[in-house]
Amino acid sequence: MELNEMPFEGERPIDGYGPGFFRVGGVAHEGALAVLPGGVTPWGGWQDLETLLHARDRIDVLLVGTGGEIAHAPEQFRAALEETGLGVEVMASPAACRTYNVLLSEGRRIGAALLPVG
Repeated sequence: MELNEMPFEGERPIDGYGPGFFRVGGVAHEGALAVLPGGVTPWGGWQDLETLLHARDRIDVLLVGTGGEIAHAPEQFRAALEETGLGVEVMASPAACRTYNVLLSEGRRIGAALLPVG
């Protein structure tokens, strides 16, 4: 089997996650997190649209990680983001981390809002 290193064009991949934390670019961050072009910031969860809307001109798709299991995003949350033209994909946080890294390596304009796994 041949392994190839994935290029990330200056942005930091999500290296790992565990109970209550995510590791992005080698740095551990506690709690919910927004991984957006140019940086990583705490995310206040479903009520914190402002953090995500600041990046709407720099991303095309926002991956939303709902924790250890997939769950529905609140309709108001999804609608507010989609009204700006932003694509929203909801999945469990482990799947969102993997998908983020793949799309990032392809040079896609991607962001992630992640709730920690339990």
